[in-house]
Amino acid sequence: MAEHGVTLARIALGIVFLWFGALKLFPGMSPAETLAGRTITRLTMGIVQPAMSLPVLAVWECAIGLGLLTGRALRVTLLLLFLQMPGTMLPLVMFPHETFSHVPLAPTLEGQYIIKNLVLIAAAIVVGATVRGGRLSAEPSRPTTAQVR
Repeated sequence: MAEHGVTLARIALGIVFLWFGALKLFPGMSPAETLAGRTITRLTMGIVQPAMSLPVLAVWECAIGLGLLTGRALRVTLLLLFLQMPGTMLPLVMFPHETFSHVPLAPTLEGQYIIKNLVLIAAAIVVGATVRGGRLSAEPSRPTTAQVR
């Protein structure tokens, strides 16, 4: 697990971002497009309409997916991911009656779709921990003399 887990997490994240982003390039294909479009419109006080925001979001997500899949420019890729993720959580606050059947305990299918992003964030943090050479080890570290006392 230590040897391949981070790579598998990176590839899995890449697939999810590329797939979900690509769906947004085709109107009517993404189950998240309406809620995402409305969220961005409200966030920008009506300045940015879904016709403009959804293609930008789609390309943004595809770029994250490609960066994760290739393993290139991971710092930039993860920055894009971490900039995007707070926006994905906003519908829980902005549209609670659409994202919860009983606020805040019982998420709707849309709410569950959003809440699963917490797992994506956690996986991205693990991938990010290795960007500067950090590694997981299958062997537990031996305590130092100071730690034993």
